[in-house]
Amino acid sequence: MSLTELSGTAPPEPSPTADTPARPARRVSPFGALLLRLHFYAGVLVAPFLVVAALTGLAYTVTPQLDQVLYGDQLTVAQVGDRPLPLADQIGAARNAHPDGSIATVQPGDGDQSTRVTFSLPELGEKQHTVYVDPYTAQVKGQLTTWFGSTPATTWLDDLHRNLHLGVVGRHYSELAASWLWVLALGGVILWWRRRSASRASARHLLVPDLSTGGGVRRTRGWHATIGTWLAVGLLFLSATGLTWSRYAGANFGAGLDALSARTPVISTSLTADPAAPTGTDSGHDHGDSGPGGLVESAAFDRVTAAAREAGLTGPVEIAPAAEPGSAWTVTQVDNTWPVAKDRVAVDPTGGTITARSDFADWPLLAKLSGLGIQAHMGILFGPINQILLAALALGLLCVIVWGYRMWWQRRPTRADRRALAGTPPPRGGVRGLPLWALLIGVPVTVAIGWALPLFGVTLLAFLIIDVVAGAVSRRRRPASAPTSPAPIAG
Repeated sequence: MSLTELSGTAPPEPSPTADTPARPARRVSPFGALLLRLHFYAGVLVAPFLVVAALTGLAYTVTPQLDQVLYGDQLTVAQVGDRPLPLADQIGAARNAHPDGSIATVQPGDGDQSTRVTFSLPELGEKQHTVYVDPYTAQVKGQLTTWFGSTPATTWLDDLHRNLHLGVVGRHYSELAASWLWVLALGGVILWWRRRSASRASARHLLVPDLSTGGGVRRTRGWHATIGTWLAVGLLFLSATGLTWSRYAGANFGAGLDALSARTPVISTSLTADPAAPTGTDSGHDHGDSGPGGLVESAAFDRVTAAAREAGLTGPVEIAPAAEPGSAWTVTQVDNTWPVAKDRVAVDPTGGTITARSDFADWPLLAKLSGLGIQAHMGILFGPINQILLAALALGLLCVIVWGYRMWWQRRPTRADRRALAGTPPPRGGVRGLPLWALLIGVPVTVAIGWALPLFGVTLLAFLIIDVVAGAVSRRRRPASAPTSPAPIAG
């Protein structure tokens, strides 16, 4: 779960009478007290970042349908023909419509999908121009400025989710949210399990809210914790996959993949002998784009595609001309829905022979998991079901956050002499009560996690410093006659 757990102090106990003996306040272990305080403060302070991540992620889940509404005329064809025209004709039409730039990739149309011819231009930076062509008539259906194949709307929503359109600085928000999400989710489950175990509630009440407690903070806590428990696995997944391409933690993750030789394999595009440049074309980076049509260069796309199909690459593929003369072209399967197809081959464009191959089945396990995890995080891996699950996670997270803040408000003092806007935080003292062995293990582990997840480490250190300073100030202001006995702590 991802927000303020439970509360901090136990609900008021009934006043003792002659018939009802006083019941001692229930206390938790130092570990439970520390976890409760960390969960409370992290939830209160990190929740706004999680709200933004949930809302922007929820918007991103509908991008496939949004693309179809906004760009359906370009992305798809109205009538599927018997067989596609040669790629040479389709690329020639795209070049006539877009005479500038060099061809970066071509994705042949399949079924009702348009052929996508993508052009690189220096002034566009990471973005490109994609021309959409009807594969059955070679009619140009439109042109969009794309980013790694994504339409303008998808690119805009992706930037909103990743960095709020603030560039590198904005990426800190999403990394901070992902860095703390797993802590809040896992910590919340532990706290809820401890509370239900202490009250001897049935295991069923871990997953079903206990509505017999009446209203108020207890019912809110039941919904907050139970729904958070249901969401926990999904939130842990979103946290882990989000961190893999974050700025700082993602860099450490990449360094770990390098150390373990677990990166996506690089396919070799070297040729044993430099092939002669086709007649009438430029052998440089533009691949023969000497004029509209580029017929000789375009014919190589058909040759390369035919070789890849013979090698077993089925479904949608993407053809990338060589970045340098005398190198092989690459053809990559781009089916990212389960079961995925990501095999690649390198092809000599002059002879149409396969020079290298890289199959997804042979990738290192971590490379596979990383790639599949990213596709699932983006709502692609399992199609519409994936989108629905992500939307449910986002909505559930928003509900848990709202319930967490509601608990904080419901626990506020209401007596005339003790009114406050919100409930008091859980008491201090958890660290001082920990056994030595827990400190010897916990401190190095926390430092290691902080090194691997730098934004988590920095903010955790900031929380600790602020808490220590606030405690020192509070003690100095406390009257000398104030009672020193600790307040009861809720479990």
